[in-house]
Amino acid sequence: MGQVLIVDDSTYLRLVLKQIISQAGHTVVAEAADGEQAVREYQAHSPDLVMLDITMPVLDGIGALKKIRQIDPQAQVIMCSAMGHNTYVKECIQAGACDFIVKPFERERVTQALRQWLS
Repeated sequence: MGQVLIVDDSTYLRLVLKQIISQAGHTVVAEAADGEQAVREYQAHSPDLVMLDITMPVLDGIGALKKIRQIDPQAQVIMCSAMGHNTYVKECIQAGACDFIVKPFERERVTQALRQWLS
């Protein structure tokens, strides 16, 4: 099963995601609360998948996505945001995200994305 890095400035949302990911049979190898920490954790753990929030302090999700993709052009990153605006989705996909999940998280949507990107 896959190893996942969760990045969100909300401790509660990280917990919710961790439960969904664990129940789907995958392992959360690290968590981060901002984009800079996400890049460090990615380098330290080389996870199979990153679940990355867009709106965060220090470095936002799009900035972190770009840095992670510079480190590893094959990195699989799913962007997560309460703002499902087409401009955000388009910018994330252009920056290399493989998927986009709108908050609040729906268990089935997250599980489906895990199946798709960690198979």
